[in-house]
Amino acid sequence: MTNLNETHDPALASWVESANAPESDFPIQNLPYGLYREAGSGDPGRVGVAIGDQILDVTTAAAEMSGAAKDAAELCNGETLNELMSAGNGAWSVLRAGLSGLLREGGPADALLGALTAQADAEMLVPANIGDFSDFWASLTHATNAGKINRPDNPLLPNYKHLPIAYHARSSSFGVSGTAVRRPEGQVKPPGADSPVFKPCARLDYEMELGLYIGPGNDIGSPIALDDAEEHLFGVCVLNDWSARDIQAWEYVPLGPFQGKNFANTISPWVVTMEALAPFRTPAYERAADDPALMPYLASDANAAAGGIDIKLEVLISSAKMRAAGTPPALIGASRFKDMYWTAAQLVTQHTASGCNLRPGDLLGSGTVSDEDSFGSLLETSWAGSRTFTLPCGGERTFLEDGDEVIMRGYCEADGARRIGLGECRAEVLPS
Repeated sequence: MTNLNETHDPALASWVESANAPESDFPIQNLPYGLYREAGSGDPGRVGVAIGDQILDVTTAAAEMSGAAKDAAELCNGETLNELMSAGNGAWSVLRAGLSGLLREGGPADALLGALTAQADAEMLVPANIGDFSDFWASLTHATNAGKINRPDNPLLPNYKHLPIAYHARSSSFGVSGTAVRRPEGQVKPPGADSPVFKPCARLDYEMELGLYIGPGNDIGSPIALDDAEEHLFGVCVLNDWSARDIQAWEYVPLGPFQGKNFANTISPWVVTMEALAPFRTPAYERAADDPALMPYLASDANAAAGGIDIKLEVLISSAKMRAAGTPPALIGASRFKDMYWTAAQLVTQHTASGCNLRPGDLLGSGTVSDEDSFGSLLETSWAGSRTFTLPCGGERTFLEDGDEVIMRGYCEADGARRIGLGECRAEVLPS
């Protein structure tokens, strides 16, 4: 686990004044990475760090650094974060310390003012070349609820508490926050029908998840031990794993998710590093006394003591009618990543237990983050369409309608630490 250091000091302030606002997602204690360009420029993009409402160009900032910090900054000269992701904790930590020093009060503001771009003037891009994407099912609450809906007599599958379950998913359809999502079409078997029809999805859903970016990979045939797993995690983002529930229901058996899941995934543009999350570590989920004992490769004292991360996630919906009336988005669900049954380290270890090799920039989805009384999917909120909820300005919902915008946010708060945010993950639903 990453230890606290001077970059986490809650008393630190920046010469970028907007970073000092208490409500800012991006104070100097955060410093997440992203890929950006000036809006409308068509440039390939460059690596930046969010600070307040600004973005600092890391390549330009490298000129003000020396030694190992400068070397690490120069890994950001490319058009993705993959090279930095591959460098490992030593490079990440020294670069973070260097950037923190440059951006603190008393830092070289005059030299770096020209390296700042207002976030409002920037176009954000997918920050890494995501070679592979695997989606887990790490929330016991979500897994139980989905089971109750689909298998009332046997809601939780017998393997769930023995190992983190996942499926290999599609990486080609990722879009960054702000990219619209078109309603998919596919085969659907209506209730009572003898045969399926091909039609637009009528049960379009979101899944509020945390995305985990892999840093250094592992050689094929070489599993990653649990206490080494976080050495292979670079950082996190907010992830919306879009789901076409009616398409998914017809195709799901026997091989699992396919077209009900492969048409779109939306991610927040900023990658919050594992080091920035150090003040928000918690014990792992406390398993019930009658839960099966973990196999040794999924258990350690260190993971039990601090494997959790207290990240709060929220999902909101804004209908076209609400936006036209100037009505704020409606909060639909809020939950906490620390309540996940499986930790981030356990997901990495399970993924590689067979000898599977991970690569820098690969992304792991946590699965839907749901609490007992607040859910990260409409499958749960509407209980598979049997319950409705009402949005401001009118309009009942069970699943998403065309023109709805889904907004997800993440942030961390703890006593003795500065609040940090993960930014927004938003997308509007377009007609099929």
